[in-house]
Amino acid sequence: MSKSPFEQFPHITSDEITLRKITDSDLDSIFEIYSNEKLFQHSPVMHTNNKNTVANKIGHFERDFCKKKCIFLGISLNSEPNKVVGIAEIFDYSSEVNMITIGYRLNDRFWGKGIATEAVKLITDYIFDNLEINRIQAFVMPGNIKSQEVLKRNGFIKEGVIRQGHVWKGHGVVDLILYSLLKSDHKK
Repeated sequence: MSKSPFEQFPHITSDEITLRKITDSDLDSIFEIYSNEKLFQHSPVMHTNNKNTVANKIGHFERDFCKKKCIFLGISLNSEPNKVVGIAEIFDYSSEVNMITIGYRLNDRFWGKGIATEAVKLITDYIFDNLEINRIQAFVMPGNIKSQEVLKRNGFIKEGVIRQGHVWKGHGVVDLILYSLLKSDHKK
């Protein structure tokens, strides 16, 4: 039987990175991510150049957790624990199907270092081992090759393309590739 992902806020650590709660003191790091248009080319979320908007988002992260909608985790390097280099999301929990959806974005200054791959590994281990959820899925725009590679390196299976099936802000109606990982696939 799965546990609700909203019973306890996750704090997940490996040798290299930590996934943790985002706080007001992370505003500058989070603003650096949300104000970088490049990071939102393949995203349903819009970038913003307004620091107050980003400060409000940080408040909404807490609210969304309390409302059992979404968990936003800051990705920090253990060498610089007070700086957030990326954001991981856990959302759309379905207790009936026993599944959840993940997403992530990383400050482009940290691309190519294996951080996103490690973050997804930590999330999947946490979801399967601590929450006992059976299915994790992720939606990726076809042009987002880097994100697809992150998922493949973590054992996710490409299920197919959902053609013109979703509306993403700033993009209109889009094609999305659906990737999934089942608990039975995990750690094979």
